[in-house]
Amino acid sequence: MTLNFKFPSAMYSSVSGYFAVASLAILSGCAAGPDFKRPDAPTATGYTVQPLVAQTASADTSQGEAQHFVASKDIPFDWWKLFQSPQLNALIERTLKNSPSIEAAQAALHQAHENVVAQQGFFYPTVGVSYSPSRNKLAGNMGGNSPGLQQNGDNIQSTPDSPAYFNWHTAQLSVGYVPDVFGINRRMTESALAQEEGQQMQLQAAYITLVSNVVAAAFQEAGLRAQITAVNSIIAINRETLDILHHQLERGYVAEIDVAAQEALLAQSEQALPPLNKQLEQTRDLIRALAGNLPNQDVPETFELADLHLPEELPLSLPSKLVEQRPDVRAAEAQLHSASAQYGVAIANRLPQFMVTANVGGMASSPDWMFQSGGSFFNLTGNISQVIFDGGTLKAKSRAAEQALVQVGAQYRSTVIAALQNVADTLHAIRTDGEALQAAVKSEHASKTVLDLSNKQYQLGYISYQNLLAAQQSYRLSVITLAQAQSGRLGDTAALYQALGGGWWNRMDDKKDSPPVVSEKSVATGVAATPAL
Repeated sequence: MTLNFKFPSAMYSSVSGYFAVASLAILSGCAAGPDFKRPDAPTATGYTVQPLVAQTASADTSQGEAQHFVASKDIPFDWWKLFQSPQLNALIERTLKNSPSIEAAQAALHQAHENVVAQQGFFYPTVGVSYSPSRNKLAGNMGGNSPGLQQNGDNIQSTPDSPAYFNWHTAQLSVGYVPDVFGINRRMTESALAQEEGQQMQLQAAYITLVSNVVAAAFQEAGLRAQITAVNSIIAINRETLDILHHQLERGYVAEIDVAAQEALLAQSEQALPPLNKQLEQTRDLIRALAGNLPNQDVPETFELADLHLPEELPLSLPSKLVEQRPDVRAAEAQLHSASAQYGVAIANRLPQFMVTANVGGMASSPDWMFQSGGSFFNLTGNISQVIFDGGTLKAKSRAAEQALVQVGAQYRSTVIAALQNVADTLHAIRTDGEALQAAVKSEHASKTVLDLSNKQYQLGYISYQNLLAAQQSYRLSVITLAQAQSGRLGDTAALYQALGGGWWNRMDDKKDSPPVVSEKSVATGVAATPAL
């Protein structure tokens, strides 16, 4: 049940008083529901139970530099340039221009901004104008004078034998205004603003994810190329060994079981090559797709481990700073803000609703007389409505909005925990990557020493050529392990920049991605703020 209270035009002075009261309520800034307060930042001072080592292990090889963490070090937006690879820089620059995922995120941001502008428009009155000309026939059996048609001096009459024909013109200006007394529109605009902020963070996340995927694919390609080179060397060694055994078998120096064993070793080494080639081609397909190319449109850049440099100084933001840097956390906070505003909307919907409408215009049988004496008209109507009974619908909706706020709050906390875990996992990976690379280098150096000694012994006739080839194969296997450790260390270092937020706040050319933002202060007045730089 809804109660409606209307004020006729005769009560114009009373309506003026109502306008004053409504304006005072609006200017007071009162809005139903809770005012949003940003969640408290995490109080943790670190990411690990045990103190984090100040410096990682080092190794005497490329990508073997010791890395140390600098808490005060900021993250540049173009952090990938720290790996000092011109090929990687060129690929990412082209990818950022051509990626459809970035275009989609930009469009979503601008859509969210237009939704803010659309919602903000409800702060203003709606004004409309209409003009309705008509040609009319008055039935002959009505008789008498046609009411209202003598104002221009005409005396139009109808008789049963002679129906009357006349023109009629009506023009009016209509104004409607809904005072935001209890802040419904302010809360809805606040919600739309929060959703726009969330889309802004989604755009930054799209940049970071795209760049991180390109970097990871490039490092994987470099590691795969090194492994393929080592496997091809192992295959060549095994083939050479098999040829030697065949010659020795013909002379009776070895048994057939020795040849069969070597054939099995050759087959095993050849079996390892196709999966690596498949991974390399699929990685190249991924790079083409990330760059916005079709599968048959190759990118000119290729990547080798020797062309990549490992950053030695790594940033390490505090957990309290991380929640401001991570786009996913900021987006979750924006969703929490939106849910808080929607809860306010649900509460305000249970309160009285106000509306003011006004119409002014004229009507006559000809346009010249519409606004002459007796032809003009106006009306001013105030309306207050309050739901008395709705079967508990509005109350249930407000409780549902309250639970939605609780749900989004829990999701925000979950996002923060996952973000902190992501950083912690990456820090552990970086520490163990240094140790793994150090062990891989020791193994490679030891295998190389064995190979060098085997070469000398073979030249002096102390060992057979098969023993030399076995030493060569062992060395190539250690090279494969070393390549895996090098690419893994590069990849986890890049993952740290991503986990810490990717430096989106230091981007210099983001004006094209940032539509004009409506500030919180402008929500109450309906005035758009200047574009954010």
